[in-house]
Amino acid sequence: MSLVLLDTHVWVWLLNGDQKLSTKALKAIECSLAEKAVLLSAISPWEVAMLVSKDRLTLDRDVSEWVQAAVSIPGIRVEPLSPKIAVASTRLPGELYSDPADCMIAATARHLGATLVTEDQKLLDYGLAGHLKVLKASR
Repeated sequence: MSLVLLDTHVWVWLLNGDQKLSTKALKAIECSLAEKAVLLSAISPWEVAMLVSKDRLTLDRDVSEWVQAAVSIPGIRVEPLSPKIAVASTRLPGELYSDPADCMIAATARHLGATLVTEDQKLLDYGLAGHLKVLKASR
């Protein structure tokens, strides 16, 4: 597993040094960082900014500065939201609830053949149904 895509909360956990991440998830992320293959969906910075604006997430600095620093880490790459991914997010196979950001993240992972590192149970179940490669983020 060399190409991983971080769900938004996993990205925040990683950068905040959160102890929730499992050894297996950390190892996958570290291996991918070494190969410059840790990906983020372009929707993730938007999600972080929305969480901050709704007081559901507190960062150690202004959200713009945090995002800029977070996407500048060597080995992390933001995958643009292409028209193909945008359309695919509305045509995902199987049952995935209608959270647009999660649909875009799932479509991005599927498009790239990446493993999604997440703690979101609906996305984990979607992966167990065979629609997405997933790795549970927590211990």
